[in-house]
Amino acid sequence: MSNETNNENQNNDFQNNNSENQKIENKQVVTNSQQEDLDEDDEDNRPSYKKKRVIVPAITAVLFLLAGIYFMIHSIYYQSTDDAFVEGHIISMAPRVAGPVVQMLIDDNMPVKKGQLLIVIDPSDYEVKLAQTKAKLDQAKASLNISEEDINRSESGVEESAHDVASTSSKLDFAQKDYKRYSAMYKEGISSKQDYDSSKTGLTVAQSNHKSAIEKQKAAKAMLESAKAKREATLADIEKLEAEVKECELNLSYTKIYAPQDGLITNRSVEQGNYVQVAQPMFAIVPEKMWVVANFKETQITNMKPGQPVNIKIDTYPGKKFKGRVDSIQRATGAKASLFPPENAVGSYVKIVQRVPVKIVFEEDISKYNIVPGLSVVPEVKVK
Repeated sequence: MSNETNNENQNNDFQNNNSENQKIENKQVVTNSQQEDLDEDDEDNRPSYKKKRVIVPAITAVLFLLAGIYFMIHSIYYQSTDDAFVEGHIISMAPRVAGPVVQMLIDDNMPVKKGQLLIVIDPSDYEVKLAQTKAKLDQAKASLNISEEDINRSESGVEESAHDVASTSSKLDFAQKDYKRYSAMYKEGISSKQDYDSSKTGLTVAQSNHKSAIEKQKAAKAMLESAKAKREATLADIEKLEAEVKECELNLSYTKIYAPQDGLITNRSVEQGNYVQVAQPMFAIVPEKMWVVANFKETQITNMKPGQPVNIKIDTYPGKKFKGRVDSIQRATGAKASLFPPENAVGSYVKIVQRVPVKIVFEEDISKYNIVPGLSVVPEVKVK
């Protein structure tokens, strides 16, 4: 009995061991199958990853190549720079006469028209000066009338003295002949001494009268010349005073300041009641006409010339391209045209690329846009 029991226990143990070994083998089979499935998945996924690693850089390289070709071709036909700005005339307004401002008819950024009255300076002092100068002019004209009358009197005196000279000359001639006759007769004893003395006295009186008439004629002529000189001086004074009257009238007109052309008021620094001096900046007028000054490198203007079309990009309007054209190219670099041009005849010379200002004008109406001097611009010139 005991042997049979032991045999049965051994058989059960052997069966249990076989079942456990079978389970382990089954687990190993499952694990191997799963590993095979994972390996197959890796083999399927690995080529796709490798394809992406090749395709993406290739596409990127192609895009960069195409972009480089585009920009290379674009640079052949177009030239652009970001060293460009909007320019315009800025008219600085300053008074031509001094005085307090009594009327201020402008305000900041106010549009004005040509001929519009902007500022009035107190005209009182200039009105008084004009009245005084006109009074002096009237006085000079009265003096001229007096000089004319003096000339007329002097001319009459000259004529009268001429008649006196002629009369005394004839009397002197008669007295000389009379004295000569009586002198000869007295020597021959034909005439008496009384007649001789009478003829001699008549000759002396005639000579004296003739000499006096000549002196009077000289004095009359001198008075005439003096009157004429006085008239010339008076005429010169009149011309001078007439010029002063015109100057006073101009100064009076300068008390009213008008707009020289259409535009907008900027940089206003004057207020009503301020006392302004001659040439003191008060405000500026910026006309509507604008253009672009682009400073291209010297290597960019090889094929550039007036009349070429330009696309203008303004930073204020990033989505807008304005049409323009090259108007002119400055005949000097920006450095050479500066206030202190460089002196290159030195030992420490370093070559740098120079820039040449190019004027570009707009080909379309820009009045509805807020384009003012100083805005940054990127022009693109079609050179071919």
